[in-house]
Amino acid sequence: MAKQLDYHTIREIFARFQAAEPEPEGELEHVNVYTLLVAVALSAQATDAGVNKATRALFKVADTPQKMLDLGLEGLTEHIKTIGLFRQKAKNIIKMSQILVDEYGGEVPNSRAALQSLPGVGRKTANVVLNMWWKQPAQAVDTHIFRVGNRTGICPGKDVDAVERAIEDHIPADYQLHAHHWLILHGRYVCVARKPKCAVCLIRDLCQFEDKNL
Repeated sequence: MAKQLDYHTIREIFARFQAAEPEPEGELEHVNVYTLLVAVALSAQATDAGVNKATRALFKVADTPQKMLDLGLEGLTEHIKTIGLFRQKAKNIIKMSQILVDEYGGEVPNSRAALQSLPGVGRKTANVVLNMWWKQPAQAVDTHIFRVGNRTGICPGKDVDAVERAIEDHIPADYQLHAHHWLILHGRYVCVARKPKCAVCLIRDLCQFEDKNL
């Protein structure tokens, strides 16, 4: 695990990320906050591309909690059977949709506690929805962010909670809104797990990773 970078280095890193991609966006396709919530819940232990492939047809017929309930467990399962853990995810989405109809008038709540009370929604999922839909500076730490944070020294931590705290504590406030998207995209396309593409990395001169692949 790299040492925590200092304030000025972190500002320079995020200034470069911002210059390269001023408005980074998540790659999960959605048409409203409910479909975003469903897509994020489906993306656990699955790729965004795989989820998008399954949800394009699904969201044409079920883009609200009530429509999802009308589709039913079997109908939903048929749509998402190419996604890992699809049976359990289908059960969670039906339960979640029922709660949204019964307790929230079919609307998706926008507090972290309320979101996390829904079946199949953990802190990471809640943070993605809060960040992408309601523009809250919530940090959803996935494997990409965990790897980048620890390799570079931007936000090191022994577990995802520690990395989330490091982002909140050390990344300047004006970069917080897009921080997790910049870090995810960097981890997904440049700072990859096995052979990081250090030669084309925007921040290679600021990064603490000792085994740089130059």
